[in-house]
Amino acid sequence: MIKAKFDLNHNLITGFKVTGHADSGEYGHDIVCAAVSALAISSVNGLITVCDVDPFVKQDEKNGGYLQVKIPDEHWDDVKVQTLLKSFMNGLKDISKQYSNYVEVK
Repeated sequence: MIKAKFDLNHNLITGFKVTGHADSGEYGHDIVCAAVSALAISSVNGLITVCDVDPFVKQDEKNGGYLQVKIPDEHWDDVKVQTLLKSFMNGLKDISKQYSNYVEVK
């Protein structure tokens, strides 16, 4: 199961962690994994290229299934950052509604 946890500070998203594997299909054909991965990677890229933020990013490049992102304190209240992160969270929640056996969002 993929588990996504968002870090909040006074209703501002300050970071997130995505762990695990969906295992909803064969490797390379897992649409749940692909959807979560696309949203997560797009969000990190958006933070960097659209919001001009250099987030702390930690990932397991060898095994996959682990991505942690922390937003620098000075960018927590940036409207673009919050919009992007809330959109990411909403996208994951939508996936978890349809595929609750494979994705959990906290």
